[in-house]
Amino acid sequence: MKIIQQASYNYNDVDLQQREYLYQGFVKVEKVQLSHRLFESNEYIPPIQRELIARRPAAGVLIYNDQQQKFALIEQFRIGALDDTDSPWQLEIIAGVLDGDESPEHCIRREALEESGCEIQGLQHLYSFYPSAGACSELFHLYVAQAELPEHGGVHGMPDEGENIQLHIFDYAHLPELFRYNRLKNAPVIMALQWLQQHISTAYPKE
Repeated sequence: MKIIQQASYNYNDVDLQQREYLYQGFVKVEKVQLSHRLFESNEYIPPIQRELIARRPAAGVLIYNDQQQKFALIEQFRIGALDDTDSPWQLEIIAGVLDGDESPEHCIRREALEESGCEIQGLQHLYSFYPSAGACSELFHLYVAQAELPEHGGVHGMPDEGENIQLHIFDYAHLPELFRYNRLKNAPVIMALQWLQQHISTAYPKE
């Protein structure tokens, strides 16, 4: 099977006919009318209308420490999980929205201090991806980094921004349980912890 190294078409193959804001708040909602090119054809589909949730880029980091054999996750209330029958309080990696022209790396260092009190030592980029490209424009930059972790968690966040964040410190040995008991329900934390599983198996191979 041929490996697809680039997209079949690009931005120029979209005929953007109209876009207008329906709502502008923390996120923006646009009404968009467009046509786009058909696969294996020079023809375009008939005009379609879509609603687009416009959201600034975001960045997140999984903080871990090989010497301590621990990693950090945060827990906080999430409006997107409001109707989750288990809990709207989600386990996540540390993350935040980029401010203006802020770089993902600067955002991560700032959020790490605000949400955990940790100063990260170095950053390794894993992926940049669209968490929900069917409706949302957000591009998420995912990193991992080592840092000196506190012995126990605590409550962090910016109260004036409505944040109330619980920091949890986990042993590497806890990792299989987090996957087993369905406590992980968002893409960045699942992707980051899958990376950590691979990292652990490489750094500490079983004899």
